[in-house]
Amino acid sequence: MKTNTGISLAIMMFLQYFIWCAWYVTLGTYMGEHMQTAGIDKKIGDAYMALAIATMISPFFVGMIADRYFAAQKMMGLLHLGGAVILYLSTMVTDADVFFWVVLLYSILYMPTIALSNSIAFQHMSDPGKQFPWIRVFGTIGWIVAGFLVGQLQIEKTSTTFLIAAGASVVLGLYSFILPNTPPKRDATGSASKALGVEAFALLKNKSYLVFFIAAILICIPLSFYYGFANPFLNEVGMDKPASKMIIGQFSEGLFILAIPFLFNRIGVKNMLIIGMLAWILRYVAFAYGDAGTGTWLLYAGIILHGVCYDFFFVTGYMYTEKKAGEKIKSAAQGLFTFATYGLGMVIGTKFSGYVTNSYATEGGHDWKSIWFVPAYIAIAVLIYFILFFREKKQLAEKA
Repeated sequence: MKTNTGISLAIMMFLQYFIWCAWYVTLGTYMGEHMQTAGIDKKIGDAYMALAIATMISPFFVGMIADRYFAAQKMMGLLHLGGAVILYLSTMVTDADVFFWVVLLYSILYMPTIALSNSIAFQHMSDPGKQFPWIRVFGTIGWIVAGFLVGQLQIEKTSTTFLIAAGASVVLGLYSFILPNTPPKRDATGSASKALGVEAFALLKNKSYLVFFIAAILICIPLSFYYGFANPFLNEVGMDKPASKMIIGQFSEGLFILAIPFLFNRIGVKNMLIIGMLAWILRYVAFAYGDAGTGTWLLYAGIILHGVCYDFFFVTGYMYTEKKAGEKIKSAAQGLFTFATYGLGMVIGTKFSGYVTNSYATEGGHDWKSIWFVPAYIAIAVLIYFILFFREKKQLAEKA
């Protein structure tokens, strides 16, 4: 890969995830401030659910349309320019029900660009296995910079977050047209079943993978509580500039991901997944007892645990899926796993988290201790289920 190509792909990744973080992390805080209505927490959960619905739709768009008929960089440019318009218009919406449809429309435009950006990167690398992580890390840096900027400017409760994301979308939209040309895949079949990864359903015949697959869907319920309500919680309890503090979770994610390949072969997939689920429990217990006074360290602990929560379960899950699937259905298996977790699992989780949080709303805010124990209990139940029924062969890592 040429140096100029690497630089252009790194800039693409930086902007791709800068945009996402700029509006997504503080969405619940913004809605709580500007859309005061009965059951607002349910509406916040629904808004986050919109992104999960778009995740379920995007494989069809990419597999059946974008991959077959359009150059990836041009399609991505158009989607980001359209998304910029939606982000700008979203600042004029004050009705929570209407806002849901705005977020859904934007998410339908944005989510396919993740697959498109990955496709552009992979097609212009001479050694994707070694080069992609170094390009993808700029996406994490983009997320960190956006979170730091939003927190330091203290704009978490304002529409400025959407305007910043809209501006970055315009930049990436225009920049996409000068990215390396990535023509459509002429051999793409475009079938709905292949786009969704239906051929990977054969994996579910394996009892161990089926147990893991169900656990992965269920663990998305605790995940939804963090994505949807961590920032509103930290604002409500009085943490200073919480959006900029939450980027510590991305630093943690980047650090722990380096340990995954080493530990995967050393301690095995089951122990890796168990550690991940234990981290979910510890995180929510920390949040339940944390505060902006003497319990501040517990808030930081809950944020730092994001790296263990995400890497040890989801990154390990992607690796486990790849090893179980084999070369023939590897791509389909990853697509199915993403559909099940960030699609179906998050749809269930975001709806449920909004309902629970709204149930514990008080006149002065929320009973956060009771709220955080709900995902903790769910994580405990998933952990027990997983320990009892998951029986993977220890030879998996050696055989791969």
